[in-house]
Amino acid sequence: MGNPLEDYFRANDGRLIHKWMHYFEIYHRHFERFRHRPVVVLEFGVNQGGSLEMWRDYFGPDAKIYGVDIDPRCQQFEDHNIRILIGDQVDKEFLGQVVAEIGAPIDVVIEDGGHRMRQQKMTFRHIYPHMSDDGCFLTEDTHTSYWGRYGGGFRRRGTFMEFAKNKIDQLNAWHSRTEELQVDEFTRTTDSIHFYDSIVVFERGRRAKPEHRITGRATFGQFADRLRLGTR
Repeated sequence: MGNPLEDYFRANDGRLIHKWMHYFEIYHRHFERFRHRPVVVLEFGVNQGGSLEMWRDYFGPDAKIYGVDIDPRCQQFEDHNIRILIGDQVDKEFLGQVVAEIGAPIDVVIEDGGHRMRQQKMTFRHIYPHMSDDGCFLTEDTHTSYWGRYGGGFRRRGTFMEFAKNKIDQLNAWHSRTEELQVDEFTRTTDSIHFYDSIVVFERGRRAKPEHRITGRATFGQFADRLRLGTR
């Protein structure tokens, strides 16, 4: 089957859209389950407004689309089911206003804003807790974590990619045997993290402490002693 997002992009004769071509498969893989539902979609980085129209077409008429940009000229792209919010994504107060303006849990976030390290991390920290239990947060253009002019560098402390790598440990915090790694709200509300070329996707999901069980009869008597899963 085709990819409706890529089909839209290739046929686009409306407002400008600029995307890496391999993104479309990733979008569709993670966003398809939200289509034709009354979802709330938030995109950081409006640019020329074309992607907002693409999201509206993709998610369907019941979707509410919000776009955030620092450029006040983007206000002109407000349209049916599309609301534009103007402000700086590193401003905590503004991000709080975005959450208050939307009013409902956010189902899908596409973070395509300024691409600088502080912008990406600040947006994630302040928006992720306000997402729906099965929401999806996608940060794109994470290759800037390797570009010096954006504050990046290979394994440089403080980049978004190093931030995201640390979240892998937090996802597994239930199994930690050190006080340095404790279960927190991220652990309890995140189902999975997906890394792609230039994209990191966080899939939400309410998680209780994992449990393991054994069924059937052991062939070797020492099996239970060797296993000892879940003990500290």
